[in-house]
Amino acid sequence: MSKVNETATSEEFVSRELYEKLLADNAYLKQQLAELKRLIFGSKSERFVAFADEQLSLFTGQPQKETPVTEDIAYTRRKKQQQKPVRAALPAHLPRVEEVIQPKDLPKDSKKIGEEITEQLEYNPAKIFVRKIIRPKYALPDDKGITIADLPLLPLPKSNAGASMLAHIVVSKFVDHLPFYRQRQIFKRQQLDISDSTVGDWFSATCELLTPLYHCLKKKVLESDYLQMDESPIGVQDSHKKGSLHTGYQWVIHAPLERLVLFKYDPSRGKKLPEKMLDNFKGALQTDGYHVYQNLSQKDKMTFLGCMAHARRYFEKALDNDPERAGYVLEQIQRLYAMERKIRERNTDPLVILRYRKMLALPVLNELQLWMKEHIYQVLPKSAIGKAIAYSTKLWPKLTRYTQDPRYLIDNNLIENTIRPLALGRKNYLFAGSHKAAQRAAMMYSFFATCKVNNIEPLAWLTKVLERINEHKANRIEELLPLKNHNL
Repeated sequence: MSKVNETATSEEFVSRELYEKLLADNAYLKQQLAELKRLIFGSKSERFVAFADEQLSLFTGQPQKETPVTEDIAYTRRKKQQQKPVRAALPAHLPRVEEVIQPKDLPKDSKKIGEEITEQLEYNPAKIFVRKIIRPKYALPDDKGITIADLPLLPLPKSNAGASMLAHIVVSKFVDHLPFYRQRQIFKRQQLDISDSTVGDWFSATCELLTPLYHCLKKKVLESDYLQMDESPIGVQDSHKKGSLHTGYQWVIHAPLERLVLFKYDPSRGKKLPEKMLDNFKGALQTDGYHVYQNLSQKDKMTFLGCMAHARRYFEKALDNDPERAGYVLEQIQRLYAMERKIRERNTDPLVILRYRKMLALPVLNELQLWMKEHIYQVLPKSAIGKAIAYSTKLWPKLTRYTQDPRYLIDNNLIENTIRPLALGRKNYLFAGSHKAAQRAAMMYSFFATCKVNNIEPLAWLTKVLERINEHKANRIEELLPLKNHNL
């Protein structure tokens, strides 16, 4: 009996504030556990599919389940004959190697009346060969000396690696994510044994050769008046502590209008690098909610835009926590993205884009803002839905600013697509050997991300650049950048 009284007494001393705090902590821990389970076991896709039944139940409660009515139906249907599978035609641009197979024991007087053609894809592995340059020497008449043709300008004159070999090694690592040691194993299967140091020296010399082009790319990117910026971590071997890794960051700047991408490595995630890079920048800067961008010393010269994809991500994570509220917001964001898809498909005039957004997107955004202001006080601040609403409410002017200029994009997804190869690379080569190596990687990611944005084949582009860069005029080096209007 005394134990019961003791329990009742202890419950009387639990204040309402403490009770609400315990509820909030419990909801927060549940959300953290759900997020952890999702990271380990769940899908990484952020795609949201709204169902009609769920849309109806957002504010009117759950629909009542009706008992299904069944009936037996008998009918006769015609069975379809099994059709042969229709295969897509093989691309016409691929070279054809013809093989003619004649019938056995064909009589001499037989006449050809037609032919059956079967096409199959085959693969011939890349073949390593030696380019042997022979330059005959000639003695000129009347003892006027000896003449010989000039040696073609080679990318690395003191090396025996040609432009195509250097390009293949670099593209294999930074586009196909094959570390150097795996490439060496592939070479060995073709009876070519190259040491680690040789491959490393070739790569270092290639980077030195391409450095002026990288500086040109950096200059062109920072001349734009509309930039997107993000950062991604990369492990770097720490020379001061053997065996330990330092977490550095690849900062990525994307100029959507010029279709250029720049990676720049820095050991820190602080504001030092963006302040230095954007020192003379005046224009619109689109980022996520990372506070460093908002604290830049030159922020008064900039117009800041938010990323709707980041806001959507918070609500997508809150679906398990509060499916009704999160589902409603995701549906509205889905409507905004449908409008943007129509704009891209129609390649609309800028003035039409501006009018289209103001007529159709702004009403959705205004309604969503009012909804968030109303519901932010109805949810726990530490819950997933509370964090999602708070994040969007704080950045709302920046999230809606894309409707004020037809050049602006609704999100930062294009720059996130350029970071994806970096994430894949981390899983393969794990870390950079030094801070210098991380910056060299930034240079290569810059070139290949720009190739991807402009739909340019990276191996062919890099091979041509390495063949020509030594003799290309310095004041015209911009012509070597991987852009559609530059014909190499």
